[in-house]
Amino acid sequence: MDAQPLTDARALAARFDQSLRLERRRSVHTARAYVATAHRLLDFLGGYWGELATPERLLALQPVDLRAFLAHRRGEGLGPSAAAREMSAARAFLRFVAEQQGVPAQLPRVQAPKRPRTLPRPASPADALALADETGALARQPWIAARDTALLLLLYGSGLRISEALGLPARTHPLGATIRVTGKRGKTRVVPVLPMVAAAVADYVRLCPWPLAGEGPLFLGAKGGPLSADVVRRAVALARRSLGLNDRLTPHALRHSFATHLLAGGADLRTLQELLGHASLSSTQVYTAVDAAHLLDVYRHAHPRA
Repeated sequence: MDAQPLTDARALAARFDQSLRLERRRSVHTARAYVATAHRLLDFLGGYWGELATPERLLALQPVDLRAFLAHRRGEGLGPSAAAREMSAARAFLRFVAEQQGVPAQLPRVQAPKRPRTLPRPASPADALALADETGALARQPWIAARDTALLLLLYGSGLRISEALGLPARTHPLGATIRVTGKRGKTRVVPVLPMVAAAVADYVRLCPWPLAGEGPLFLGAKGGPLSADVVRRAVALARRSLGLNDRLTPHALRHSFATHLLAGGADLRTLQELLGHASLSSTQVYTAVDAAHLLDVYRHAHPRA
């Protein structure tokens, strides 16, 4: 492909956005974040170099240029984790530019900031169930109460991401012993369903005043449209405050709790990886540290010499 001067950064970013979503199957949120990084990189380099950031110039990018961009972003208040994500997005954009020019990508070697290794904080089974019950109890209408309780039980009982639960089609009902869910990058997996979760979903479907059919969403909002994850998060926050629970007990924390409790019960990492839909086993291994931390905590509180 013949190189073309980059006279309109937004036009190139639009092609980058399409590539991320259609070819690489990244989520809309990820694509939006990566494109925003591409714009920031182009804006910074234009000022840093004092000239237009053309594809040819980008392909000749040096480590000092990328380090200057990273330092600029850190100076704007980015922490290590956010800066590491910014660097990952910038490198993805530079690879895309190389592909558009038909040349091999030769990215400058710049080490991203080390991300702090934070451990998920699981809720106890009692707290997880109490949160589901309280979220329902605070709802305005009985069918919304049944919906919220069923949804949170599903997150905890099957280890789903909230986006996966909200993406379930209505035809999933009635729930059997397992369901098939679609996770990140369109990957599907089979997860188990507890009888109490299936019963809670059935109760919600029975009370729901809106039609549920076919490929339409299983979980609906108050006006009959798709349920928003933000609505769920706000309802959980209200219930959490009502119960006096930790602020970290979010809908996503229920997934962490599912994983940690399975591991503590004897599940192996490979099985847990499949259940969670992790692409890499390294993503699952963090839960071994969670379990070890729990064991140490019990030991220190229970052993007379600890």
